[in-house]
Amino acid sequence: MREVAVIGIGGTKFGKHSDRSIRDIGLEACLKAIRDAGVKPKEIEWAYAGNLAQWEWGQGLFIGQVVLRELGITKIPITRVENGCATASTAFREAWHKVASGACDVALAFGVEQMTVVDSTKMLSIFGGRQYPEREGDMGYTGPGLFALMASRHMAEFGTTREQIAMVAVKNRKFGSLNPDAQLQSTVTLEEVLNARMISDPHTLYQCCPRGDGAAAVVLASPEVAGRYSANPIWVAASVQVSGDYPDDRSFVGLDCDVRAAEKAYEMAGMGPDDVDLAEVHDCFAMAEIAHYEDLGFCKKGEGGRFVEQGLSDMGGQTPVNPSGGLLSKGHVIGATGISQIIEVVKQLRGDAGPRQVEGARTGLQHNGGGFIHTDAACSIIHIFKR
Repeated sequence: MREVAVIGIGGTKFGKHSDRSIRDIGLEACLKAIRDAGVKPKEIEWAYAGNLAQWEWGQGLFIGQVVLRELGITKIPITRVENGCATASTAFREAWHKVASGACDVALAFGVEQMTVVDSTKMLSIFGGRQYPEREGDMGYTGPGLFALMASRHMAEFGTTREQIAMVAVKNRKFGSLNPDAQLQSTVTLEEVLNARMISDPHTLYQCCPRGDGAAAVVLASPEVAGRYSANPIWVAASVQVSGDYPDDRSFVGLDCDVRAAEKAYEMAGMGPDDVDLAEVHDCFAMAEIAHYEDLGFCKKGEGGRFVEQGLSDMGGQTPVNPSGGLLSKGHVIGATGISQIIEVVKQLRGDAGPRQVEGARTGLQHNGGGFIHTDAACSIIHIFKR
């Protein structure tokens, strides 16, 4: 396998785009990424499009071909992928693998979703319906309930407090206020988070990510092409995907899927968690981010609450986490989320993140989980990037 570089990035603002077509949203992101890379559309040899649910209402079955046709990108292999909340990261990983294996020299990965065109009942029927075995979805075994259970168990075992969990939302909304592409750009206080409407105890409204519309795209290239087009390529040091093992006998205070993916990613990159300068992680709920601190090795198991309370995941801390604002600020635009995380890491390593820039950043980690089966994620994908 050869080295692979990210040479182009582009995305839309996340939010409500009900006045636009999904094709137009995806086109904006792809065009920005191609222009940023400096390549010509005809130089794209392979493409993957991430899209989760648009087929449910008839818009996205061939979203890759529909979007790329507008750029004159035709005849090449174009594949739509879906992998739960890790859909966009899967598109990226497949494109990375094609370049790394030598199947092509330039590949495009993009993700797009338009989630505000249907009501919450329809959306929840997709995420908590027929795919769950033994009527788990009907019994409340969906995202809010899952991470509420994890939070309650973590609080009981380690003394993690409601205030510490709420601090994740305060931090990420502060970062989001500095990101013009985030859906939610206002800061919140600890008191506002704690006193907001309860969604699934202990998570209040501000501790749950919103849904939205948007797109994100990247161009990947071989070393030869990267050297020709980019003076500042960002290299993929690790790309790892694993699935869960769904145990019955493990305390539900983290995700074994993430632990195993992180171990493999650090080994592939030849580094450890102490070498990560910043991370973009899947903070679908505030408790998720605390679990990710621990499972990714930024702190020991049980210390995640203190990690955020001591500012170790904030700007200037040990490992700034979610400087983009995370899902809690950007929203979870499922088909695009993973690639939008990668875009933030690339901006940080280029030194282009503006007021949320992590000083001296040379390495960045991106983590994206997808779905649940019993007591583990169905999928965990981790990428590590280096300057």
